[in-house]
Amino acid sequence: MQTNLLQEVKAKAKIWLDGDYDEETKKRVKHLLENDEAELIESFYRELEFGTGGLRGIMGVGTNRMNIYTVGMATQGLCNYILQQFPNQDISVAIAYDCRNNGKLYSDTAAQIFSANGIKVFLFDSLRPTPELSFAIRHLGCKSGIVVTASHNPKEYNGYKVYWDDGGQIIAPHDKNIINEVKNISSINEVKWNGNNDIIVTLDNEIDNIYIEKIKELSLSPNIIEQQKDLKIVYTPIHGTGVILAPKALKAVGFTNIINVPEQDMVDGNFPTVKSPNPEETAALNMALNKAKATNADIVMATDPDADRVGVAVKNNKGEFELLNGNQTGSFLIYYLITKWKENGLLTGKEYLVKTIVTTELIADMAKDYNIEYFDVLTGFKFIANIIKVNEGKKKFIGGGEESYGYLAGEFVRDKDAIMACVLIAEATAWAKSQNKSVFDILAEIYQKYGFYKEQLVNLVKKGKTGAEKIQQMMVDFRETPPTELGGSEVILIKDYDAQIEIDLSTGLKKPINLPSSNVLQFFTADGSKISVRPSGTEPKIKFYIGVKADLCCTEEYDNVNSKLETKIKSICKDLNI
Repeated sequence: MQTNLLQEVKAKAKIWLDGDYDEETKKRVKHLLENDEAELIESFYRELEFGTGGLRGIMGVGTNRMNIYTVGMATQGLCNYILQQFPNQDISVAIAYDCRNNGKLYSDTAAQIFSANGIKVFLFDSLRPTPELSFAIRHLGCKSGIVVTASHNPKEYNGYKVYWDDGGQIIAPHDKNIINEVKNISSINEVKWNGNNDIIVTLDNEIDNIYIEKIKELSLSPNIIEQQKDLKIVYTPIHGTGVILAPKALKAVGFTNIINVPEQDMVDGNFPTVKSPNPEETAALNMALNKAKATNADIVMATDPDADRVGVAVKNNKGEFELLNGNQTGSFLIYYLITKWKENGLLTGKEYLVKTIVTTELIADMAKDYNIEYFDVLTGFKFIANIIKVNEGKKKFIGGGEESYGYLAGEFVRDKDAIMACVLIAEATAWAKSQNKSVFDILAEIYQKYGFYKEQLVNLVKKGKTGAEKIQQMMVDFRETPPTELGGSEVILIKDYDAQIEIDLSTGLKKPINLPSSNVLQFFTADGSKISVRPSGTEPKIKFYIGVKADLCCTEEYDNVNSKLETKIKSICKDLNI
């Protein structure tokens, strides 16, 4: 079988040697053919998948790599679909890119192809945050848009996300229809490469200023910001796009004491000061944490390369800086928003919150307590964006988010927004400080009121073709032989989002799940634990979201309860063999 596969990839590689590809590409393909069969297979064993959100992959030559040819074929397929959807109309798209290597090359390539197909292009003059691309689509009346990014993936990756005219990432039916159009492009000779520069318009900082003004309108406590304007905020973009707008937005709302990390303000797609530019990982924040300790800062914030996600660190009850997980930051932010909406007399009964199914149930508890409607959606901010679209003009979106450090408030952006989140999290921190409290104090109060929710994400990385097969087999095994007990507590409910069925194990009763089909399993235990399992849609890993809960009577018991919950999470991991 391996011999057959090798022959297949060699045949595909030779097409690249003989086809209308540039000489440097042909040279690299020839090198793989002669020297590196393993990498040759990884580069050519399949076509780089245009998934439901767009492209993402390792950069290099080959059909399974990000390069101008795979970008070109995907973009031509997207052009074909856009032209079908908007016949006899003036069509425009917006394009942005982040700090990734080859970002400008891929965005320029896409711009040329769009314009060659008669589609007007609004192209940012330099790197910009992903959420600003979402904003620009709506502001400029575009039909679609892309941002060249691989989010928080390692430096070897790049990709692009596709957006529709509402400013949200593509969902059904557009996602599958675009995938089909892309699959129909079988050769680079079908791509219109020669663009029309007359219909490519450069976007400058004018859009930045409009976007920041919209963020300023979200402020709920301008008087508190004025009182706490010297709040010590350490901010790092981790070599990414946030450096363009996050400090500017914080200053625009009134914060004056933004402490940067100079080494990480340098835009660099190689991310030289970190192993991974992922704010979920403590190591990515080490330099910012050291700066915070040296300056006795109030809060640390770090954005990922395309500035749609933000990691936060605050002092715990021992005075030590601790990285909050995405559920904690989201809960703190949502608690602030709904508290101030109520205080400011903004709750009319037509407001709502949105979270993803793998995000903490604490947000649902808070929504119920404030009598605010909330929605659960599949993992992916595009589903949050769709809820906003469906309810536009009928109900008002307060805010929402997902455990993977993505948050949003307001309706003018339709994707997670770390620039906006930095501003609102800083404002919420100032609100806490105005009461002589820390972020940690507010979290402890939330836990006392609603229960101490503790979550942990466990990632198992399985790279390459064999890794993908192992991940799929793990999901099959969990479905065929689900756990009966986790962490010493009986599993009482299973939700299978692929089959779109939930099963009450005590009664055998089955109920439909009214969400799109997705390869996710959830196990609920008698003591309130929730364990979610899903393969990542963008990385070679399978994810386990483990959530446990206990009562917290007082702040003094915080460490004790936290320790018990950590023990329970370890027990669940052991039961899952992870």
